Amino acid sequence: MSILKMLPLIIAASVPVAAEAKPPLREVKEIDNELYYIAVANEISEYCESISGRRLKAIGVMWGLKSKANSLGYSDQEIRAYVESDSEKDRMRAKGEAYLAQNGVSYDNPKTFCSLGRKEIERNSAIGVYLRAN
Repeated sequence: MSILKMLPLIIAASVPVAAEAKPPLREVKEIDNELYYIAVANEISEYCESISGRRLKAIGVMWGLKSKANSLGYSDQEIRAYVESDSEKDRMRAKGEAYLAQNGVSYDNPKTFCSLGRKEIERNSAIGVYLRAN
């Protein structure tokens, strides 16, 4: 069999190997970190009445993250599985709660969410860009 006739077989055989070589989306920091910032900002806005989330900005960024993941070779199904995964949600929640606690936030005292939220807004941090003081 000539090399030209074998080329489609070689390519077809290599595609699954290439797909398996991708790291899990949780390890793609430019995607995972941004989702984390959005999640923390959302938590702050849920517990602090004087701060609201910039939801349209977050939605726009999330669409951009989906496009980025697609361009890195992740299918819509892989992206959906990552975003909807209970274990990923638990991991993200644990990471966020650790950050909040580390910054003096207590679920028993909503004012602590406001204090952190205002600091994040003032710093124009990765979290603060998703928040707006009312």
